[in-house]
Amino acid sequence: MKIRHIITLGMLFLSSLAICAQDIEMKFRELGFIDISELNPDVRVELMYAGDDNFTGQVLYGGLTRAWLHPDAARAVDKAQKKLSEIMPGYRLLVKDAARPMSVQRRMFNAVKGTSKANYVANPAKGGGLHNYGLAVDVTIEDAQGNELDMGTPVDHLGPEANIDREPLLVKKGVMSEYARQNRLLLRKVMKDAGFKPLRTEWWHFNLVSKAIAREKYKRLDF
Repeated sequence: MKIRHIITLGMLFLSSLAICAQDIEMKFRELGFIDISELNPDVRVELMYAGDDNFTGQVLYGGLTRAWLHPDAARAVDKAQKKLSEIMPGYRLLVKDAARPMSVQRRMFNAVKGTSKANYVANPAKGGGLHNYGLAVDVTIEDAQGNELDMGTPVDHLGPEANIDREPLLVKKGVMSEYARQNRLLLRKVMKDAGFKPLRTEWWHFNLVSKAIAREKYKRLDF
C-alpha cells in the first residue's frame, strides 16, 4: 500500500512538471517566441536547468525540452549556426538555456540567495537579466560526432576560469589549453558575427542587446 502511494505521488509530481512545461511553452507561443530547433534543426538543445546538474542543484524547468527565444534573438542564433556550418561543416551549436520566465528567475535566485553564487544570478527584484526578455542565450559547440568541444570549463562553471578576459593568462598558467581557447574564440566569432555580445565572466553567455535597450523596446517575461 505504501509503495503504491509513493508511486502515485511520483506520477503526480512528474505530471505537474509536464504541465509546467506545457504552460511555459503555451505562453511563449502566445508571445510569438520561436522554438530555435524549429527555425534551424541543426541547432541542438539540451537545457541544463531541466535537470539538477547545474550550479543550483535544482530542476528549474520541469519537462521543458525546447529552447525559446524572441524572434530577433532566434534569427540571430540561426545566423550563427549557418556561419558555424560554413567554417566547420557538421559542427552544431548546443543551446543550454534561452528565454527564462521571471517565475523561474525567482526560483533560481532564491536557490543561491545568501551565497557567493548569488553574484552570478540577475536579481529579479532589480528586473532580472536578458534571459528574462528572451534576448540572451547560453550556448556551446558540438563537433560532427556530437561531442562538446573543450572550452576549458563546463558550461555553468562559476569562477575566474570562465572569464573571457583571462584566457591568455589561463593558457600561460596551464589552467586551460590553447585548443580550448581557440574553441572559445570560434564560438565568439560566430555569435558576434550574428549580432550577439559576449559576457566577460561567462564564455557561454551571449546577449543580443543591452539591458537598457531591452527595457525600452522589448517586453519582459513576467509569468
